Amino acid sequence: MNASHSPVRQTLQVFLVEDAIAVRRKIAETLSAIPDVTVIGEAEDEATALAGIAESGADVAVVDLRLASGSGIELLSLLAREQPSVVTVVLTNHAGEPFRAACRRAGADFFFDKTSEFDAACKAIEALVKRRAAPAP
Repeated sequence: MNASHSPVRQTLQVFLVEDAIAVRRKIAETLSAIPDVTVIGEAEDEATALAGIAESGADVAVVDLRLASGSGIELLSLLAREQPSVVTVVLTNHAGEPFRAACRRAGADFFFDKTSEFDAACKAIEALVKRRAAPAP
């Protein structure tokens, strides 16, 4: 199948932004196991993530708030302004209401606590796959 002739790409292209390598590997492995999801790039800092998301043509960015350099919240703001078609999913251990509110203000589409809501984050990504596979009305 030649993807260039298809009006909709077959897989959901996910870019993962997480500073802890072991955690990033585990998340990438879990997301890649979801049917029709491909992890197409990874970064541990804001600048690399912003460039990588733009270059890769990612559909979804899964973003932690704590990064090696820069800020997950600032990355969300930049993506909302510069790449509004990218769906942003925050997956973090910093899940208190002030963080949730700041992420909403920055334009996050979804927010999940990495510890207690990881399954819900995977289900949200599965729903995005289903939504893009559904025929347009």
